[in-house]
Amino acid sequence: MRKLALKDEILLKVDKPARYIGGEVNAVMKDPKEVEIRFAMCFPDVYEIGMSHLGIQILYDMLNQRDDIWCERVYSPWIDLDPIMRKEKIPLFTLESQDPVKNFDFLGITIQYEMCYTNILQILDLSQIPIFSKDRTEQDPIVIGGGPCTYNPEPLADFFDLFYIGEGETQLFPLIDLYQQMKQQGKSRFEFLREASKIPGIYVPSLYEVSYQEDGTIASFIPKYEDVPKQVSKEVVMDLSHTYYPKAPVVPFIKVTQDRVVLEIQRGCIRGCRFCQAGMIYRPTRERDLSMLKECAYEMLKNTGHEEISLSSLSSSDYSDLEGIVNFLIEEFGSRGVNISLPSLRIDAFSLDVMEKVQDIKKSSLTFAPEAGSQRLRDVINKGLTKEDILEGSKKAFDGGWNKVKLYFMLGLPTETEEDIKEIAHLADEIARRYYEIPKEKRNGKCQITVSTSFFVPKPFTPFQWVSMNTKDEFLGKAKIVNHEIKDQLNHKSIRYNWHEADVTILEGLLARGDRKVGKTIVAAYQNGALYDAWSETFHYENWEKAFADTKLDLDFYTTRQRDIDEILPWDFIDIGVTKKFLQKEWERAKEEKITPNCKASCSGCGAAKYKGGICFENQN
Repeated sequence: MRKLALKDEILLKVDKPARYIGGEVNAVMKDPKEVEIRFAMCFPDVYEIGMSHLGIQILYDMLNQRDDIWCERVYSPWIDLDPIMRKEKIPLFTLESQDPVKNFDFLGITIQYEMCYTNILQILDLSQIPIFSKDRTEQDPIVIGGGPCTYNPEPLADFFDLFYIGEGETQLFPLIDLYQQMKQQGKSRFEFLREASKIPGIYVPSLYEVSYQEDGTIASFIPKYEDVPKQVSKEVVMDLSHTYYPKAPVVPFIKVTQDRVVLEIQRGCIRGCRFCQAGMIYRPTRERDLSMLKECAYEMLKNTGHEEISLSSLSSSDYSDLEGIVNFLIEEFGSRGVNISLPSLRIDAFSLDVMEKVQDIKKSSLTFAPEAGSQRLRDVINKGLTKEDILEGSKKAFDGGWNKVKLYFMLGLPTETEEDIKEIAHLADEIARRYYEIPKEKRNGKCQITVSTSFFVPKPFTPFQWVSMNTKDEFLGKAKIVNHEIKDQLNHKSIRYNWHEADVTILEGLLARGDRKVGKTIVAAYQNGALYDAWSETFHYENWEKAFADTKLDLDFYTTRQRDIDEILPWDFIDIGVTKKFLQKEWERAKEEKITPNCKASCSGCGAAKYKGGICFENQN
């Protein structure tokens, strides 16, 4: 019988005890005496969010295919359990074995968004692992960071032993094999880390030295030893059709954010939106074969009992055989009551035809992301979407029976004017007008348009990485303009408007673009009580404001300051394939309001062709 780390009386005190007991369908159980490597895979957020993350499911399945490795899962304890664990001195444990994380060989933490940084410190703290890597001993696990936020790992550099830059399927086994080999040879933690730094994609922060200019910018970033690489190149899986994919993903006992089978149809995006980090760091675009997707869909639905399947990608409409996979899913599973969801569709006739096939007569809402209200600004960000595309797509959707539309925009984009901001309201009104052009007897109830605006953060490895952010007051002032303008529209009763929290955006900008000096501010915020900053009900900006003051951090230096094009940026040591020269060129084209064609239309010479595969390879043959 499996032991439980939490006693019954503690489980009765917390909301949703199923978050902590494990034993779910398809969870992998092994005998700890029969394995050589224990790997704790962590998502630093609540169970329901972490269990919805495909990346962890892929790596969990991949690692557990080896008999000598047992990969287990761990998530952030919610705020009701956290103080109990501290008071009772209960070390953080994995779900499968309920063993303390501190006794494992590896703790792998996926870092999906900046607002989970204080949760990472909570994970280390509750695990009784020293927060700073320099304080760890031979008995502590090797703490690895992975995921999109590691494309600027510097604010977290002091807390991790190493970072894995890129896709985990390629070098995770060589890294574990090296650890196993060096452990058998009696080598030290330092010796392992130094040797690990030579594996492609592995960055060991303690082996690099950063110096600063008087103005606070980086003067140099160099390895401490000659055998440590000066540059770290991201890892990419080029053949997505013959690699690891979980055919029996773990099924939670409680409802989670994505309670469905997730079928990743491709990685990367051909579009080249200039604000989008994912569109740059995941290049080149690579597709999974239809035959592989069919097999995975069948096996995953059979092994989970889920009644919905979601096709995952940055831009589903661009998958070359979208119609083929959708038709297969409808023919094979439609009669069994399996729903198909298609996020990330473009607003065009083809996508709407596909949506018609998969949505029932109730017609749930459609989501469009014009990102900017005016055509001028859409050209600046290279959205590749005209006003005619948006209005025509909306009309087709309304004619097809939809009456609910969600529109996503950004405020604070480079070169934005007041006229661009007002155009958000005008565009929403024009879309509503398209609905009311339909004869009354043919309408499907009242039109509902929800306009949402987020605030723009210039992310690393985008053409906008050099630009300044707006201040909190500027962001809120722009939201007020949109709100006022919507109320002035003829169809304002059909339009609902909401906007993101400005202080969260400012903090995201600091953490996304910060350097190593930001680490001490993260620690101070955590010590002030910052935790679950991604959740509005638990986010308290005053914890961070106090941390800024206590650590003498100049917030404007990291957020509102315009970077010089020749400045050494904290993430410059990482090679993502897309060259800095290309990003500079795209920044110039943005200022000139010039569109760059998508990757299928023509190659823009971004540098990703060096991977000799995916869309780049197809375009050259």
